[in-house]
Amino acid sequence: MRAVGELIATVREELREMIEPGITTMEVNDAAEKMIRDAGAYPTFLGYQGFPYSICASVNEAIVHGFPTDYALKEGDIFSMDMGATLEGFVGDTATTVPVGEISEEVAQLVKVTAESLDLAIEQCYPGKRVGDIGWAVQQHAEKYGYGIVQGYTGHGIGRNMHEAPQIPNYGRPGTKEKIRPGFVFALEPMLNLGTADTKTLGDGWTVVTADGKPSAHSEHTVAITKDGPEILTLTKEQKKILRESKIENAAA
Repeated sequence: MRAVGELIATVREELREMIEPGITTMEVNDAAEKMIRDAGAYPTFLGYQGFPYSICASVNEAIVHGFPTDYALKEGDIFSMDMGATLEGFVGDTATTVPVGEISEEVAQLVKVTAESLDLAIEQCYPGKRVGDIGWAVQQHAEKYGYGIVQGYTGHGIGRNMHEAPQIPNYGRPGTKEKIRPGFVFALEPMLNLGTADTKTLGDGWTVVTADGKPSAHSEHTVAITKDGPEILTLTKEQKKILRESKIENAAA
């Protein structure tokens, strides 16, 4: 799972560098599929429960499960990319929301707070804590800003299958739900809306959008629970190096 996590993290970061006005979401999808296959892995999303593409490509008010299309991204958009890879029978799952050129301060804050919410969720992933602690960490941060917390779609366990127990909502009460144990692996994924939490599904049967048409952001990591706490699996080699150096500096301080 470390190997597939690093692989899909590398794909995510290479795709991030591609995002600029004029590129189509289908071009991003095709690039992702090529990178995953070239690395000897399989794009997990392709064919999953009938999903017809290699990534979920969700623009602006689309929350999750968006179809890649010939839509050319434009200045001021935000683009949520959700992707997975299967390598030697194990799955890595990650997502990020990327600004396209300059975006408004209001939307930039939404993207930032969503990423912060993921960091806070990860900080709860210690043996002996509970799944409700994860949801509460996201909820209390998002509610400070008045954001809608998507409730119909959740984080989840992950391993040999993309979706495993337990379900991990982005809201909850501390000290409730399943106890977290070493060896568990979670895909944590806050989804926050600028407006209402209400959602609707488009006619394609997959794309989930905000009911009020306001933007949504999504951030996801695959996280292993060790006896010493969380280990983020969906980081690149360089990101892992930076994280290690940061921990060393903090310990020294």
